[in-house]
Amino acid sequence: MGKVWNFKQELTGAFGKPIAENPTQYMIEAAFRYHGLEWRYLSLEVDPSGLEDAVKGARVMGFRGFNCTIPHKVAVIEYLDGLGESAELMEAVNCVVRREDKLIGENTDGKGFVQSLKELREPVGSDVVILGAGGAARAISVEMALMGATRITIVNRSQERGEPLVDLLSSRVKVATDFVPWTGDFKVPETTNILINATSIGLFPDVDARVALDESTLRSNLVVADVIPNPPSTRLIQAAREAGCQVIDGKRMLVNQGVLGFKYWTGVDANPAVMHKALGEVFDE
Repeated sequence: MGKVWNFKQELTGAFGKPIAENPTQYMIEAAFRYHGLEWRYLSLEVDPSGLEDAVKGARVMGFRGFNCTIPHKVAVIEYLDGLGESAELMEAVNCVVRREDKLIGENTDGKGFVQSLKELREPVGSDVVILGAGGAARAISVEMALMGATRITIVNRSQERGEPLVDLLSSRVKVATDFVPWTGDFKVPETTNILINATSIGLFPDVDARVALDESTLRSNLVVADVIPNPPSTRLIQAAREAGCQVIDGKRMLVNQGVLGFKYWTGVDANPAVMHKALGEVFDE
């Protein structure tokens, strides 16, 4: 009997808009090859008006899972069959997993960030400032609260979006939380230990976009993080390095999130060094 051929590849991917600048596909497919998996990861630009149809398409085409990025992390929830514990608490999804015939929303944003942070300092007892109130801010703030942060300040231009996140943190994870309207250049309070940009400001191609921040208030005892993976060295990260801060760039967070998502989809513990190497190739490092 001849060789049995199987030309069907298992599908994963990402839904977002914009999506072309997102390097996740290159990183995940490098891990697929390394681990001998005949899988594909597709970067798919999905307009908010087409999100429901995109989820239906993933369902009928047998996707094993997919990531959601800007602007779909909250909106996707209504089209799924259920949520994992972390995603339900955060009310945001960045990783969808097929479990039998159901699509379940999970969230790896916060866990990926905390894993990166722990390489520099423990979250316990931290006074944290988060710029933004979208899906990434929700995930990171909840995980930071669960890991023992003592105070979280949400800084956002829209009060209508910022205050519900403050309410969520105060009521569901019981952490002291403040909302500060983002008007003008934000001054980092002297009590702050960790500053996180959870907005899309500075994302390629708008690499010269400036986070409205009083850079003179960046101090060497701060940990400064930026969720943007492309470019990993944003204007904020550069300014923080010049001020002597410890920094966490979006590339490190992306790898940690990728390892978690890879496990959800395939059951395999991905080699993070393979993902780091792939991103190094993308950014010529």
